[in-house]
Amino acid sequence: MPRPLYSLGISPCPNDTYIFDALIHGRFPASFDLSLFMADVEELNSLAHESRLAVTKLSMAAAAHVLDRYILLNAGAALGRGCGPLLVSRRELSAGECRNARIAIPGRMTTANLLLSLTRAFTGPREEMIFDQVMSAVDQGRADLGVIIHEGRFTYADRGLRLVLDLGQWWEETMRMPLPLGVIAVRRDLGLEAILGVEEAVRQSLLHARAYPEAGRAFIRAHAKEMDEAVMACHIATFVNDYSLDLGKEGRLAMESLLRAAAEEAGISLPCLPVFA
Repeated sequence: MPRPLYSLGISPCPNDTYIFDALIHGRFPASFDLSLFMADVEELNSLAHESRLAVTKLSMAAAAHVLDRYILLNAGAALGRGCGPLLVSRRELSAGECRNARIAIPGRMTTANLLLSLTRAFTGPREEMIFDQVMSAVDQGRADLGVIIHEGRFTYADRGLRLVLDLGQWWEETMRMPLPLGVIAVRRDLGLEAILGVEEAVRQSLLHARAYPEAGRAFIRAHAKEMDEAVMACHIATFVNDYSLDLGKEGRLAMESLLRAAAEEAGISLPCLPVFA
């Protein structure tokens, strides 16, 4: 009987490549094969709306729109404390200037943009762009504020930018729970047995990465663009943690809270289906 082949969508960011390296490269036995598609998370969000990928990384904000077709895994997520998006500026702005500022965002369906909306503090126009273009837009004056994600939190000060608001800290203080950023989702039509098999394989891939940290270094490095080793290590340490192995009760509660907020913001109803595998 031929092995099933699943399309896998992940971002090129070190947290994703770190978690998935062992699974992608067959460093341990798995019951299925993968066809890898790597793209910015906002592109993955769009593809999920079309049910194009069998297994995919998703922003939490986008996940709320596809729960009728995808189920969320308890392994592989980006969730924690001190890991949220940051709102930055080139110069000091008054509260009034911030409220009406032009803001560069890393995509409409990103968790970062959702958090910005949930604060109710920013009503100015927003311009979508790839996440690694946001700091340049602010630095060059094409945007007054920018929402930075991924490694930007480690490098924005080196660009002469200043912190306006830590959106992750805002969520943690407001909700008293960790911040869910992204999640791994599997199409429901694969069936529960296959879905649980993917979940366990993702968990085993992360365990392998922890046990053999040098094994995936070349793969991670190849997709980390110009990121230096120190930033790459900080990125992984910040966005990969024990919640990535298993969400647990607290992690699932945090995700459910943000999913409800995303649905309310979008004016949609969440389906009456199991959310997690």
